[in-house]
Amino acid sequence: QVQLVESGGGLVQAGGSLRLSCAASGRTFSIYAMGWFRQAPGKEREFVAAITGSGGSSYFADSVKGRFTISRDNAKNTVYLQMNSLKPEDTAVYYCATGSSAWAVAGDKVASWGQGTQVTVSS
Repeated sequence: QVQLVESGGGLVQAGGSLRLSCAASGRTFSIYAMGWFRQAPGKEREFVAAITGSGGSSYFADSVKGRFTISRDNAKNTVYLQMNSLKPEDTAVYYCATGSSAWAVAGDKVASWGQGTQVTVSS
């Protein structure tokens, strides 16, 4: 099973940027699709973004399109979530996830989860 460790969360003002990282264990990182989810207090977990194993295709929730980008460095076993133009409603715990395909991840068919990293956006 792939082990995932997120980092990069923190406190930022509205309009600012943060980059989250997720480091994965294992030598077969490139075969896994990767994704990010988030869960705000009192709300259900929601899909944010997913990327294919090769990094050639990515998918985003409508709420973050145009503001967030997802990328991966298979040589470093790491996936990134670049978050720009942050809004207070982006405040949540962000979780990294793996799956058999980007569509599977987007559909919440996740094989492994990270422990989460807190992102707080102040107004």
